[in-house]
Amino acid sequence: MTYAERPSAHGAVVWTSPVQPGVRRVLPDGCMDLIWDGNDVMIAGPDTEAFLYEGRADATLTGLRFAPGAAPTVVGAPADAFLNARVPLDAVWSRADVTRLYDELHEAERVGAVFDALARRADPDLLTRAIAGAARRGDPVATIADGAGMSARQLQRRCRAAFGYGAKTLTRILRMGRALDLARSGAEFARVAADAGYADQAHFTREVKDLTGVAPGQLVGRSAARST
Repeated sequence: MTYAERPSAHGAVVWTSPVQPGVRRVLPDGCMDLIWDGNDVMIAGPDTEAFLYEGRADATLTGLRFAPGAAPTVVGAPADAFLNARVPLDAVWSRADVTRLYDELHEAERVGAVFDALARRADPDLLTRAIAGAARRGDPVATIADGAGMSARQLQRRCRAAFGYGAKTLTRILRMGRALDLARSGAEFARVAADAGYADQAHFTREVKDLTGVAPGQLVGRSAARST
């Protein structure tokens, strides 16, 4: 079994992944996840740096990755309460609600179907969706604030509750995701930097290192000089 994912409701993704021996580097992506390991559900909060994970080698994880800004409407707490953290669901939900969900997960023929039902409950407001869309486009913070009809301080508060951090950090993380997708497709790093909106290749490399702890080549399995 290898890592696999499929789209779910409201921009969410259901994924499955066997736990491989060694430490896995989980990159920031602007999202929050619910992760089931067969026994418990963990809330994976929004990250500003790579999260290093090492689990049981015989385990298979099933997760629900919400679209940016959507998870708090299901989890029932602001995103910044989980910043750079992994928190057991039973620390947030009532015992009755957790027991009900665990019963459904244990009894389900497909765990993903239970997560699909949770994904359908995600309902971020239109403003949160608009902010996420602007960040995905790479709009400057001032432009995002103007479009939202907010001051910079108001935008910061709104973004921390919805995404875990401010609009500038969200924009940086989403831009890095776009850039790494381009790099994995085989594009030269200089072209990746230009297409993703970095000042130059050095800027792209610095941003990736700052957010993940390693150079782009280590993440995509090739050197900067290679084009394929």
